[in-house]
Amino acid sequence: MLKDITLGQFFPGSSLLHRLDARTKIILLFCFLAAIFLCIIVVKLFFVKEGTEEIVVKLAERTPFEIAAQDEKSVTLVTKLEFANVGKQIGTIMDALVRPLVPYEQYDGLEVRGRAEREGAPREDDYFEAVLIEAGESIFVKAYVTLTARKGRSIKEAIAHMADFSADLIYQETGRHPWRYSKVTIPVRAAEVAALVGVTLADD
Repeated sequence: MLKDITLGQFFPGSSLLHRLDARTKIILLFCFLAAIFLCIIVVKLFFVKEGTEEIVVKLAERTPFEIAAQDEKSVTLVTKLEFANVGKQIGTIMDALVRPLVPYEQYDGLEVRGRAEREGAPREDDYFEAVLIEAGESIFVKAYVTLTARKGRSIKEAIAHMADFSADLIYQETGRHPWRYSKVTIPVRAAEVAALVGVTLADD
């Protein structure tokens, strides 16, 4: 049975490779490995020279929150952020979403939801369409935060007692680099929201 296993066994032959001196075979093996290593180095240097995508979200330059919609029970706020490709190659934003960070342990008077939308491509299903960003160009993404009053309060009553919170804008990007998730954190200030809806924050 062991004779049927060919892996690792020596087979005599008369080819040029078989007739080579053992030392020559070792030298050729090292030359082959060196060639592979050299090819890897050349490819890496090529990518360094040609560059990759580099998506930068200009958080500090985002627009102030504005009211996109409001009724007795809820208000939707929106801010716009620039996604700039400062790299040398095309980048792709494959997905984006907004995740508000408001646990009920912090404040249970509001239910907070978020979504992301590419400027110029509104949708009703909260689906974010993938978009290419050419090197040196930008797109704009709108981050929506919807606050809905709970416990029988009006939206103004609920906002009067709210505290500051954050909303993470999470996006999936790819290009010459493998796909990956990144995020920026958008601060949502209670004073700013209260001023937009026309209420005064309570002292509690």
